[in-house]
Amino acid sequence: MKKISLLMVLATIFLISACGQKIEPRAINEKTDTCAVCNMAVMDNQFATQVVLDSGKSMMFDDIGCMYTWMKENKDQKIKAQFVRDYRTKEWIPSEEANYVYDKSIKTPMAYNVVSFESEKEADKFAEKYDTSTLTYEKLKSHKWEMNKKQMSDMDGEMKHSHDESGEMTEMDGHSHQ
Repeated sequence: MKKISLLMVLATIFLISACGQKIEPRAINEKTDTCAVCNMAVMDNQFATQVVLDSGKSMMFDDIGCMYTWMKENKDQKIKAQFVRDYRTKEWIPSEEANYVYDKSIKTPMAYNVVSFESEKEADKFAEKYDTSTLTYEKLKSHKWEMNKKQMSDMDGEMKHSHDESGEMTEMDGHSHQ
């Protein structure tokens, strides 16, 4: 009887500790990580984002816009966590805790023009420079995710690419962008 009680206690402790595990973002490997949407290399910088699936697999993205495009196209995937980077410190932040700034003139890898901050104060200060306002996680979910085509075409000497509404790669002017 004592053995059964002990086993029950141990099983309960194990279940409680397993449920309380904090999900951590995976470190970026610049040599092997590519964006799950546009297939560009994911740099270990302030623009990188990731989604952690129920399976534990991390989907990496080079721009927050690519992450939101992937989530829209993969609604059947069970997501455990989403992470973005603080624009100033490059520290990982759970996306629902971040503060966001959007302005067409903010340069990001895929020209979605959204950056994230851990601190609301830092986001407000950054937004002031662009004469724009901040976005919350909730507002960001309804944000219209469009690439800034002019910014993409202005990126001299870099490989440009995009994906259309269906997720298909598109070509324009000899470069892969929309």
